[in-house]
Amino acid sequence: MSGYLKTQILIVACVNIGQFIDGYSVGWSAPIIPKLQDPDETPLPELITDLQVSWIGSLLYLGSIVGPYIPSYLSNIIGRKPCLFLGGLLNLTAIILIITTKNVAMVYAIRIISGLGMGMVTVSNLVYVGEISSTNIRGILLTSTSIVGITGTLAAYCVGPYVSYQMTGYFAFFINIIHLVGIYFIPESPVFYAIKGKEMEAKNTLRFLGRVEDLENVFESVKGTSPDEGSSWKAWIRIFTVKANRKSLFITLSLCTLQQTSGVAAVLFFATTIFQLAGSSIRPDIATIFIGCTRLVASMIAPFLVERAGRRILLLVSTAFCACSLSLLGSYFYLSRIESTAIASIGWLPLLALIMYFFSYEIGFGTMPSALVGEMFRGNARSTGSAIAMTTAWLIGFGVATGFGTMVKTLGGDITFWIFSFSCIVAFLFTFKFVPETKGKNLNEIQEMLSR
Repeated sequence: MSGYLKTQILIVACVNIGQFIDGYSVGWSAPIIPKLQDPDETPLPELITDLQVSWIGSLLYLGSIVGPYIPSYLSNIIGRKPCLFLGGLLNLTAIILIITTKNVAMVYAIRIISGLGMGMVTVSNLVYVGEISSTNIRGILLTSTSIVGITGTLAAYCVGPYVSYQMTGYFAFFINIIHLVGIYFIPESPVFYAIKGKEMEAKNTLRFLGRVEDLENVFESVKGTSPDEGSSWKAWIRIFTVKANRKSLFITLSLCTLQQTSGVAAVLFFATTIFQLAGSSIRPDIATIFIGCTRLVASMIAPFLVERAGRRILLLVSTAFCACSLSLLGSYFYLSRIESTAIASIGWLPLLALIMYFFSYEIGFGTMPSALVGEMFRGNARSTGSAIAMTTAWLIGFGVATGFGTMVKTLGGDITFWIFSFSCIVAFLFTFKFVPETKGKNLNEIQEMLSR
């Protein structure tokens, strides 16, 4: 491996510590909700209600809907790097609130602020990593952001049940400090310098990254953009008036939306509860850790496939198996509802179905939409386009997570998971019809392809 590739990997590793904290925030509610319902473990003056449980699970999405628009505005004014740092500071604020929690309002604030930080960090990461990476490893590095996020969620599953409420905050606190220190030492994106017309700074950064030959391509990708355009209303207009941006938005927004309607938010936030509802013979907390390990293993396989098989084929295979596994889970709930005698002998089925779902999901459906968001938009519209795609999807995720309990009570677990399965079928058909292959293409070539 060349020294320059090692440099890029080290930079992305620094950036991805923030993604670990985001993943930790996503998984935090699963082990914490039982603690807040336990009189011996809760830091609150009284136990939380079922309604409060629902809000604690879903308020993360409320913050994450707003968070991405902060870097979409600021990243072309102050740079990508400061936006990463600001996102880290928001995460730090939420972590301090965990350590000092006194009432349920503070728990709500933790979730909202964590969501703001998650929105800022996720969009800033995708934009930054997509812009600093060499073409031959861009897909791998973009996919790595999802891997680290999943590792954070698994850490929450593994640490949360076995330490006190406050210790879940101390654990994240030290990791977040490392993230902020790492961000201080990374370079600014060469695309930001190109937008600002700073050719020497862009050239020096590209030389540091081992990509000095890409100088012309970087400036070409922001051609026709005035230095202050990225932060003005013109950046929003370009999303809808430039064909390549419009097509990018259609593809990424559709994929991110279908990703959320597959029910991933509900399963992640309420994994322990799902096993309790299903009456599985496997302990819910142990099953949840199994799921976290499955997600991590599958997501680690994805980078080795993304630059070989390509984005499109991984999405097709992934969505097909996701549909099958969710259909299987729905069938288990159906057998449970009609009180079939077969239930007694297949108590392991919910775990098997969810392991199959998450393995399939993380190989493609969970990682490829984010990778495409990071590489499809033009440089001057990348932050804005990413924000629109991600926040719309998170808004839908908020609705799915908030309404999951009502769906199960009203429709039953069988219909609920069959609906999620149907969403994966739609994602398969959408990918087959509309998603192009971006493997092996630099950012400028992707724009030319989308402009046809």
